[in-house]
Amino acid sequence: MREKQERQRLKEHYSRQKDWLKWGPYLSERQWGTVREDYSANGDAWNYLPHDHSRSRAYRWGEDGIAGISDRYCNICFGVTLWNGKDPILKERLFGLSGPRGNHGEDVKELYYYLENTPSHSYMKHLYKYPQKEFPYAKLVEENKKRGKHELEYELLDTGIFDNNEYFDVFTEYAKVEGEDLLIKISISNRGPETAPVFLLPTLWIRNLWSYGGIKEKPVIKKGEEAGESYVSIKHRFVGDYHLYFEQPSKLLFTENETNREKVFGDKNDHPYKKDLFHNAVIKNNYSLAEEKETGTKFAPLYELDLRAGETKVIKLRLTKATPSAPFDENFDAVFIKRQKESQEFFDEVTNKSTESQREIQKQAFAGLLWTKQYYNYDVEKWLKGDSKEVLPTKRSHKRNSQWKTLRTHDILSMPDAWEYPWFAAWDSAFHCVTFAMIDPDFAKHQLLLFTKEWFMAPNGQIPAYEWNFSDVNPPVQAWAAIQVYQIEQRTTGKGDLKFLKRIFHKLALNFTWWVNRVDSSNKNIFEGGFLGLDNIGVFDRSNAVPGGGTLEQVDGTSWMALYCLNMLEIALEIAIEDETFEDMAIKYFGHFVFIAEALNKLKEDEPGSWDEQEGFFYDTLILPNGQHIPIKVRSISGLLSLAAVLNIRKTTLDKLPNFRRSMEWFRKYRMENAKYQVIEEYAGDKDVLLSLVPRKRLDILMDTILSEPEFLGEHGIRSLSKMHQNPYTIEIDGKTYGIGYEPAESRTHLFGGNSNWRGPIWLPMNYLFISTFKEYHNYFEDDLKYPFPSGSDNYLNMKEIGFEISERLIAIFEKDKDGNRPVNALHQQKYADEHFKDLILFFEYFDGNNGRGVGASHQTGWTALVANLIEEINRAK
Repeated sequence: MREKQERQRLKEHYSRQKDWLKWGPYLSERQWGTVREDYSANGDAWNYLPHDHSRSRAYRWGEDGIAGISDRYCNICFGVTLWNGKDPILKERLFGLSGPRGNHGEDVKELYYYLENTPSHSYMKHLYKYPQKEFPYAKLVEENKKRGKHELEYELLDTGIFDNNEYFDVFTEYAKVEGEDLLIKISISNRGPETAPVFLLPTLWIRNLWSYGGIKEKPVIKKGEEAGESYVSIKHRFVGDYHLYFEQPSKLLFTENETNREKVFGDKNDHPYKKDLFHNAVIKNNYSLAEEKETGTKFAPLYELDLRAGETKVIKLRLTKATPSAPFDENFDAVFIKRQKESQEFFDEVTNKSTESQREIQKQAFAGLLWTKQYYNYDVEKWLKGDSKEVLPTKRSHKRNSQWKTLRTHDILSMPDAWEYPWFAAWDSAFHCVTFAMIDPDFAKHQLLLFTKEWFMAPNGQIPAYEWNFSDVNPPVQAWAAIQVYQIEQRTTGKGDLKFLKRIFHKLALNFTWWVNRVDSSNKNIFEGGFLGLDNIGVFDRSNAVPGGGTLEQVDGTSWMALYCLNMLEIALEIAIEDETFEDMAIKYFGHFVFIAEALNKLKEDEPGSWDEQEGFFYDTLILPNGQHIPIKVRSISGLLSLAAVLNIRKTTLDKLPNFRRSMEWFRKYRMENAKYQVIEEYAGDKDVLLSLVPRKRLDILMDTILSEPEFLGEHGIRSLSKMHQNPYTIEIDGKTYGIGYEPAESRTHLFGGNSNWRGPIWLPMNYLFISTFKEYHNYFEDDLKYPFPSGSDNYLNMKEIGFEISERLIAIFEKDKDGNRPVNALHQQKYADEHFKDLILFFEYFDGNNGRGVGASHQTGWTALVANLIEEINRAK
């Protein structure tokens, strides 16, 4: 079979024959309101550089735009700018509410969709829906300000601005001729009933490094000098020379990508050509300044268009190192057709067993994952000091990230959501890589390794969590993700990458040691950890001081570490088959897992454990300074995470590793002789071995709980908090009452900004983890282990079948039901029945535990893209 062209491009890139990934969708969707741009005294990132300043202030650490691209270091940027003739603001970037302004935290208030993207970015397609009436900026701010935590967010569709279809569909497409020759096509369609005007400014600009001492020779964009040609040339010492060709516009606008200090700070400007000049020129209809220049660091050809009802107009551009004699000849459209066909062939191969509707879900999930690859630059030491008069910080009263002076990132990272979370989160990224492995395993491996590099990982082995607090602790899922990536690549290519496993194993061993030394304060193999990515799942903020001055022993912290042990053990076993020197490390992690399992299931006789025998659940335990143990009886996925720590070791593996087998047998014999908890309940020399954090009797109890519809099993997946907490749980600690209740959708608390909620909604990554767990149990028990699904029914299924049933429920969130509605769109079903909306899918951060409605960040095709894996896994098993 002939290798697909897209796979050939990836092969050329990763073998360094051609640089297909120099250009991509690396431009952020939001640079304002980030920690990197915050030089305030009090650490108020949202208000130091708000949206209203973004059009006038040059950024220090990156850039942002709509449907944009850049080179891999964000030196040269391109994005789409629009004006409908009515807005008070030129639409250069997406609008949304800051954390303090939103009634549920930060939230983008726009309609846009990632339609297609290939791993090499040889073809990309983006859709932005732009209202023809004045964009309701003030209405969105004021209405959300009125609403409380118990009310829904007020979204753009709720304003009614799209009710009469008075909007433009703006499709932006890119096709690469070669790695540094990009064709650009912007198609604007009038969906309204009448003729409507729209101004289009395809904007090219250079990131400002010269104001901060980052480049000696100021780059320049210069008007082309050849007669009859519409183009500008770009000269940049870091990336070389380029040309932007474009069709004949109404006007050519030039300015500088520099701060308008008069507007922002009340200072005097050294010249009038500032970042916001295009905004002033278009809104005020005064182009004299912008037109008189023929050079600058920001440029746009202006197209003044009038589109009849139903009409589409196409504008073509070309960003290239080459100097084509006819940049828009018949080959322009031919390349687009060819790249679209190659994209279709590639995704047809990846999704070859999917139905047409499933394929569309997967395609848009992959597109979102690829569109949210972003350039991320943050040199913490330089940021703390300030590096010029432009960004010299006032004396900071806060110490955010001051312990992370070794963190210096200048990389392309997979973001959770390019607007709401335009910064990496360590555990999010690990889940992203599991989906990336389906389409670009080399990128997945690179991302996982990146977090272990010396410019990310702290010298003590800690992996940074996220930019608001690098020292916070995310769950240690990197080893789990590494195994998933390894196995997916092995399954699709026939060969696993042992070199990758070796490289990540060595570095994660450092991180594992950090966890053991820093997060097990009692040295009893019972771990703390803080919020561990689950934001508001506790009755109190687990990242800050624990009430009563005590210590919180966390079931999820301990379960994550047990899983970490098994992941490292599995990696060591896989490598040891080829390299026997890793057998000793396998023995080390096996032993550590045994100790953790014993600690969680039974401590000393005079100390209560985490397991509540009467209620059949693992609970966190608060240990007060006086030695009192107080169980925090919240039934959440924290207590169910103990299920995830399971590993089936094949007999064929044991046969190849006799030293490991002997050590395992010794451990078992010794623990039995000393009446210790057994992680190996059944053992025979001629069978596989199952290592499980949860003993069989407790497994039965927990499976009955997780599959109970009155508790965790919802119509669309496993809930994060038991529905029994519709009657809130309360506890008094040190004279203060704490509580938690079932909140199936938006958060009703202010913990961690209030935009994420783990008190009832369905989260794709945790569901995916549980489904993987059920498969692992099935690998050992097969049909010897079955449970009623749901609990209390006569429908007995094996563990693999249970995983598939839950997968089907999750996938159904994005599929059309018998009435043509997708549960994810529950709030706006009527609009998504429209012919120009019905095939568009958003991948939210989490989903309503009752009805599957999308909640939280609306473009979190980071870990929510895991739905693509679920579809593939179900179809592969058929």
